[in-house]
Amino acid sequence: MNKVVYGTAGQTYDHKKRALPPELGIFIALLVIVAIFELLGALFVGQSLLFDTKGRFDGPLGLFNVARLKIMILQVSIIGIIAIGSTQVIISGGIDLSPGSVVGISGMIAMSFAQVAEVNGLPNPKPVFGAWAQDIPALVPIIVGLCVGLAAGLVNGALIAYTRIPPFIATLGMMVFARGAAKWWTKGEPVSFPSESFAAIGSGMMPVVIFVSLAILFHIVLKYTVYGKHTYAVGSNEDAARMSGIKIQRHKMMVYAIAGLLAATASIVLCSKNLTAQSGMGIMYELDAIAMTVIGGVSLSGGRGSIVGTVLGALIFGVIISGFTFLRLDAFYQEMVKGFIIVSAVVLDQWRQQRAAARS
Repeated sequence: MNKVVYGTAGQTYDHKKRALPPELGIFIALLVIVAIFELLGALFVGQSLLFDTKGRFDGPLGLFNVARLKIMILQVSIIGIIAIGSTQVIISGGIDLSPGSVVGISGMIAMSFAQVAEVNGLPNPKPVFGAWAQDIPALVPIIVGLCVGLAAGLVNGALIAYTRIPPFIATLGMMVFARGAAKWWTKGEPVSFPSESFAAIGSGMMPVVIFVSLAILFHIVLKYTVYGKHTYAVGSNEDAARMSGIKIQRHKMMVYAIAGLLAATASIVLCSKNLTAQSGMGIMYELDAIAMTVIGGVSLSGGRGSIVGTVLGALIFGVIISGFTFLRLDAFYQEMVKGFIIVSAVVLDQWRQQRAAARS
């Protein structure tokens, strides 16, 4: 018997209509993509993408090609940090086109306070400031960079919440402004020679550790806190959320401020990893981050999605990038496939919404 009657109104619950978690479908898609690349690798390369078929590795992970797995996760971890912020923005019913440029300006400014006074026993050839800003604790450039990202996010949130400017326009303006500010900061010159303590932030697998830690944190925040419930409520129906007593303007500013902080965090990790900051870094990061969220099941209409789905979307991105490199295909094929996957994910989301509306 599938239907169970409960309540005084005689409502029914049909076990056949139980919806599976949307993340399950994304995980299955990830496995299918991995299987496709494994098949293509066996046919055209004679190797496996993820598995060690030649017995080169030992230990508990000896079954896998550990080196490729590390590269795969590393190359999506920094954009994945941005995607965590984009997930919250899109769930709230907005969009943010500025993270890539925020990466540029926050990284340039943070690195300016992370420089050492001497390089190989000689004075720093390209200091941005004087001795007062050299050889200082790594905490200082970290705080400075985060403050820059926070300021950008607050400006985005204020414009959207209080002037009613569409999020697309407000964040587009920030994208252009922040990129110009990054170029102006040192007249286009890169900023290099960070201290060892600052460089340690992005060394080894630390970007992955930071990404996973932030993903766990914001998964808990979105699922179990008032902030998370309000974010879903605002994205689902802003008018209903306002009538429920949610302070919409303040909440939007909070969402965009967090997105700015996460973009700045990604910038600090990137600068530390590369040991340099350049005004052009972060270009197109915002689009890749949005793509990860869409592939991960976050609805562009707002109100639906999860951090778990975004992490799976990031892994799908990583598999595709590594898979195309593994097959020795040119990079422009990656862009075409990304575009196809993004459009397919949006079409699938629209189909799910129409199907849910028809059921109700």
